[in-house]
Amino acid sequence: MATALQENPRIAGHGPARWDESPILTVEHLTMRFGGLVAVSDLSFNVGRGDITALIGPNGAGKTTVFNCVTGFYKPTEGRTVMRHGDGLQAAAIEDVTRSGLRFSESGSGGVFLLERMPDFEIAHRARVARTFQNIRLFGGMTALENLLVAQHNPLMSASLFTIGGILAVPGYKQAEKKAIERATYWLEQVRLTERADDPAADLPYGAQRRLEIARAMCTDPLLLCLDEPAAGLNPRESHELNELLKFIRDEHGTSILLIEHDMGVVMEISDHVIVLDYGVKISDGDAKHVKSDPRVIAAYLGVDDEAEIDVPEIKHDVEEVIEEAEELAEADKAAAQRKAARAKPASKSARAKAAGRTGGAKAGGAKTLEKPATTRTAKKAAEPVKSEVVVKNAADYPGRQPHGTRKPAAGAPDNLTRIKGIGPANEKKLNALGIWHFSQIATWKAREVDWVGAWLSFPGRIEREEWVKQAKTLAKGGATAFSKRVDKGEVPTSKATPKRNRGKGGKA
Repeated sequence: MATALQENPRIAGHGPARWDESPILTVEHLTMRFGGLVAVSDLSFNVGRGDITALIGPNGAGKTTVFNCVTGFYKPTEGRTVMRHGDGLQAAAIEDVTRSGLRFSESGSGGVFLLERMPDFEIAHRARVARTFQNIRLFGGMTALENLLVAQHNPLMSASLFTIGGILAVPGYKQAEKKAIERATYWLEQVRLTERADDPAADLPYGAQRRLEIARAMCTDPLLLCLDEPAAGLNPRESHELNELLKFIRDEHGTSILLIEHDMGVVMEISDHVIVLDYGVKISDGDAKHVKSDPRVIAAYLGVDDEAEIDVPEIKHDVEEVIEEAEELAEADKAAAQRKAARAKPASKSARAKAAGRTGGAKAGGAKTLEKPATTRTAKKAAEPVKSEVVVKNAADYPGRQPHGTRKPAAGAPDNLTRIKGIGPANEKKLNALGIWHFSQIATWKAREVDWVGAWLSFPGRIEREEWVKQAKTLAKGGATAFSKRVDKGEVPTSKATPKRNRGKGGKA
């Protein structure tokens, strides 16, 4: 019979892989049955200490079930799941705990934890395993900062002596509260949400909510961070930013990461170790280079019925093309994400002169064809919007058309754009940088401007851009929306106070 070493081609030089030498998590013979359905069958793998380990596979492969077993949401039908604090295999300590019937054993800075015996809250608190979910589970009514403070509930409650110390403001509680705020502020900076600290979590764009959920998990100071499809729904720029965040967590904080992901650009770029499941069974285990060339993985993903078919030259050629195309797309996404928008600058005098010349030429023409309504091709050209005074150098990289902007707001002061639902302080600054200062400017946007702004802002947001235009039309006329009334009352954080004045019908302050 072949040994495990001989069966596993991932190991170079006939030595044990890094994740087998010092694993932080070991899953042994894990089986999970739901009645007659076997979701996971006899699964074993290691998660290396300080590694990013990806658990991948087609839909229905059993990936989330494995996560639920590791984090205590499910109790596995069979198998053992071991979490280690401290280096090495600690085999003797694991066997002692297993025989004793205990859940865990701690000694100094080390310890072993049998997760299948522990309740979920104890896995998070004592074994120091944190996770996120496929569907975002933030506290939508709390601010971004409050969400990160909630994650530090255990130390705050201990310091408050379970509420009495907090009521009396004992020194220990004040110190713990200060430390909790400092940690929350630190992670808000790392996920670039400092400016949105006081915004309700539900009002954040989708990509920002994803980052906030990871920051909340990190506020529990985990040794193992489990992420369930963190890149789901992200655009290429956000996926690149996610990669950089995960590498920062691994490199700067020494946190091991186990993630489920369908975005192969993310998996292949950052993963130290990849495990592939298909119908609840492990079919491949190794580094990214080994896994992406494994015939069993190719068969599972491409739907080839017989693995032997992969040896046919035509199939091999198709597979190589798929892999090359995926790698090219990943490189293109990375390059696009690294490009920074050039600083806005006013249009040149020559450009303004040309625009003026075109306008003057149209007026000078005495022919009747030039005086007809906007039905001719010439009239349509004249109706094109004036080029923005603030020009983005790579504007052509985004779909649609850059909206017209002015270097300075009109007479008076700029409008408080945060009165439009979906435009927070950060988005307002970006729009001001484009020369968008007033509701009346947004109210004139057409589909092409809406598409361009949505792409330039880099994240989709919870509010459709078309809704911005509808709200802006109402506010430009002096009216008010349900959201703007909340802003005016101080119920929603805003960039500036709205002057108390009569705004017309339905718009009293």
